[in-house]
Amino acid sequence: MKYLRYAFLISLALVLIIVAVANKAPAELAFLPPDLANLIGMNWSITVPVFLVFFLGIIFGVLVGFIWEWLREYKLRSEAAANGKALRQAERELKKLKQEKYADQDDVLALIDEVS
Repeated sequence: MKYLRYAFLISLALVLIIVAVANKAPAELAFLPPDLANLIGMNWSITVPVFLVFFLGIIFGVLVGFIWEWLREYKLRSEAAANGKALRQAERELKKLKQEKYADQDDVLALIDEVS
């Protein structure tokens, strides 16, 4: 399984390198459309290779997806934390009740019952 993972990562790296070499032509990224930029007087643009635009778009999409999923699962995480807290409280109460039950019994019998 380890070799399969390495083979996949190497093939993915080769594909990404081939895409990067094939798309190294410059592309201009503008913050605003040309008409709006001329109206405002701010023409913010940058020239980068096309593959960089492609890869940054993929990274941005993955990050947005991770954040979206993390926010979506917030309710589940908070519910799990509350259930864990309630479980720990119930376990403490059970242990306390067992100690009260076996307070007047022999210590050996209490230990045997606690193990089982």
